[in-house]
Amino acid sequence: MKETDATGTTAPARRKALNPIVKLLLELGPLALFFAAFSRFDIYVATGVLMASVLVTLAVSYVVLRRIPIMPLVTAVIVLIFGSLTLVFHDETLIKIKPTALYLLFAAALFTGLALKKPILKILFDGALQVDEEGWRLLTWRWAWFFIALAVLNECVWRTQTTDLWVKFKTFGFMPLTILFALAQARLIMKHETKEPDTADNDF
Repeated sequence: MKETDATGTTAPARRKALNPIVKLLLELGPLALFFAAFSRFDIYVATGVLMASVLVTLAVSYVVLRRIPIMPLVTAVIVLIFGSLTLVFHDETLIKIKPTALYLLFAAALFTGLALKKPILKILFDGALQVDEEGWRLLTWRWAWFFIALAVLNECVWRTQTTDLWVKFKTFGFMPLTILFALAQARLIMKHETKEPDTADNDF
């Protein structure tokens, strides 16, 4: 969509973004419900609750933004695939490897984007950052390896620990680690920050 500025010049319209509090609730809500359902029932009920909650978050995003950001959409698809397999085969291992598959998928997409010189990370961030081309390249390398590290960590936890501990780690471990990693990129982001609006077409 285009809009005209004060000088009469046609410019790309600013993308509508979620309120930060709403965005945080949409990201943490499914995890909180998953943990609550597991604490009260079992891993299978928790899996069903997780599947339903990610669909709700997509619906809320669409109602507010009139579009669905790519990262929540991909996450929801992976949750629904592995969640369905978990319930059909009644095998909790399948939901445990879901984070591994998701993180490896994101890492593969980022490495592919680097090879093709495509700003995949910009799409995943849905306009949240505005940095120059070199900044995107450096951030892409860092996030790709971080996703691989999370995949390896998930494999180590679920293969060596109880289901109860894995659920706790999934709920209270991955998100803090991701937030800390994101904060650690602040210096790089400030160094390469630009003021140009993000016009990438990454909606669904």
